[in-house]
Amino acid sequence: MRTTVTLDPDVAALVRRSMQQRSIGFKEAVNDGLRAGLGGGPARADIAFPTFDMGTPMIDLTRANQVAEALEDEALTHRLAEGR
Repeated sequence: MRTTVTLDPDVAALVRRSMQQRSIGFKEAVNDGLRAGLGGGPARADIAFPTFDMGTPMIDLTRANQVAEALEDEALTHRLAEGR
């Protein structure tokens, strides 16, 4: 099938890189990329990562979000006061 497609600059760069790395033409690079992205590919195996007991936390993080929010509010108030 022939069609016209407008590639975004980042996608065009990916196609060019694939062409250079694999010494293939534009058509093959685009077709392979579409197959890889749309074909679903093989199912990924579940990977188990090791976990470690880090002990008792050294800092109480129960209010970390509230502290971060207060700091952000303070910074915003400061910027608004300066007129930025």
